[in-house]
Amino acid sequence: MKTITIGKAKIGKGLPVFIVAELSANHCGSIDTAIYTIKAAKVAGADAVKLQTYTPDTMTIDCDNEYFKINHGTLWDNQYLYDLYKEAFTPLEWHPRLKEVADEMGLIFFSTPFDKTAVDFLETLGVPAYKVASLEITDTPLIEYIASKGKPVILSTGVAALPDIYEALEACKRARNEQVIILKCTTEYPTPLEDVNINTIPNMAETFDKVVGLSDHSLGISVPVAAVASGACIVEKHFILSKDLGGPDAAFSLDPLEFASMVNSIREVEKALGKVSYDLSEKTLKNREFCRSLFVVQDMKKGEKFTHENIRSIRPGYGLAPKHINNILGQKARRDIKRGTPLSWQIIETG
Repeated sequence: MKTITIGKAKIGKGLPVFIVAELSANHCGSIDTAIYTIKAAKVAGADAVKLQTYTPDTMTIDCDNEYFKINHGTLWDNQYLYDLYKEAFTPLEWHPRLKEVADEMGLIFFSTPFDKTAVDFLETLGVPAYKVASLEITDTPLIEYIASKGKPVILSTGVAALPDIYEALEACKRARNEQVIILKCTTEYPTPLEDVNINTIPNMAETFDKVVGLSDHSLGISVPVAAVASGACIVEKHFILSKDLGGPDAAFSLDPLEFASMVNSIREVEKALGKVSYDLSEKTLKNREFCRSLFVVQDMKKGEKFTHENIRSIRPGYGLAPKHINNILGQKARRDIKRGTPLSWQIIETG
């Protein structure tokens, strides 16, 4: 598996998990809220902040026939697509200021473009990477255009069947761009736990030989933490200042305290994962002294034979290993031995 570099962050197996706060619609139409959200994401421990770059007109058309009405059992049912995107989009004129704030806070700033004009616009801002949204993974001409910019491409696979992922990767190859990260994602808002399928993450890494991660829409922090334990190198979660703000994505977003808890849990899991090792730490080696070993449990006279009655396998571990007991039974004491003496070859008459 390769290492991908985004800005100053190196992403890959054995490296710190790259944690992305997704702003999406959680600015609720206010640039001040967007700015405060970016600053709060830094305090909560995010490594990066991600926007979505589109306008209602680059996403769809303003049409109120049945094809454009959402009616799929979602949070946004009975809305028309154009109206939803009009409520949720981040104005292009905000982007330079938001990038400036992110830069000042030490956050990596990038975005999801939804058409070629958005890619061209983001190029003027010098973003270090691009995210491909799940619903755009079948738009291979757009993916190829994004990949042609020579920057890392993060593919979200929420609605992708296996052939779709292969085709998206081929689009990147045609642009001579192998810097691809694949995110396990489930396009359900919020995502039921039984539909997350975290076990797909290590399979993705093996199948595609790419850096893999998670774009998560489930409630809470259990799923991203478990994903890291399963090999996710990047985690993306929607971030909101307060769920009381409302908005299209509030229900499945994390507030600052929840996000900070997620970050802390991920960092703890990173430490616990460590490496493949059968070496024992200094403390563990010390604790081996409490293992069982062979002790004399009755006073013995010189020449007396060792039996199950006068020697036993007990804690602590200062005597001979229990595996030697059958070789010792029937042997004689070399000297008088007091009860509580650890057995050693020096006090056993052999031969």
